[in-house]
Amino acid sequence: MVAPLPTGIRLPMPAKHGGFTLIELAVVIVVIALLLGSILVPLNSQVEQRKVLETQKTLDEVKEALIGFAMINGRLPRPATSFSDGTERGVCGTVPNCTGFIPWTTLGVPKTDPYGKIIRYSVTPAFADAAFTLSTAATKTVQTRATSSPYALINLATPVPAVIFSQGANNWGTSDDGSIMSNGSATNTDETSNNGNDGTLPFVSRPAVSNSSATGGEFDDIVVWVTPGVLFNRMVSAGKLP
Repeated sequence: MVAPLPTGIRLPMPAKHGGFTLIELAVVIVVIALLLGSILVPLNSQVEQRKVLETQKTLDEVKEALIGFAMINGRLPRPATSFSDGTERGVCGTVPNCTGFIPWTTLGVPKTDPYGKIIRYSVTPAFADAAFTLSTAATKTVQTRATSSPYALINLATPVPAVIFSQGANNWGTSDDGSIMSNGSATNTDETSNNGNDGTLPFVSRPAVSNSSATGGEFDDIVVWVTPGVLFNRMVSAGKLP
């Protein structure tokens, strides 16, 4: 027989063991999955946006180098001799011969964009074959798509002395070793136009879009240009003009 406990003394209650129920575990797993999904998608977008910004910065540096070359030499440089020779070629003579790759060695700028594609360049022959004046006529045109139906191509900048552009992450381009990158789309009309442009047609600059059904198709080319006003003002400031 067990002796009764003295009055006022109680036995300790069994300790409750903490832990998750199956329902609680399921909720935690769902929450973690949602968090990971919300993190990974923006991360991919951030990486791509960073490359776009780096490309824009590279092209702006190239544009500044072009203007700096003109301030020293009285003219803009001609395109590179070839994909492997970054010195500028001889006198253009024709519009197509004044379109090619940026003369990276002559300018001391990067040869390729952050996507590994050689930067493209087209310059008005009259601005590159000899010293230009305030009356020298530029001939390049940059177009974009209208923001309302039928989204026709309209002039964005004209006339301009020179155009520089990157062919972006997707479709077309020339790699550092001269390999031609194939086009991965059948609908990117505006990118295809830029790729095959020998300088006689307008170049296209549009906001990036991945929708293949958009007018002009997918587009991620990044295009910048040298305007006559900026070029002439810098030349006057440098004492090269008038």
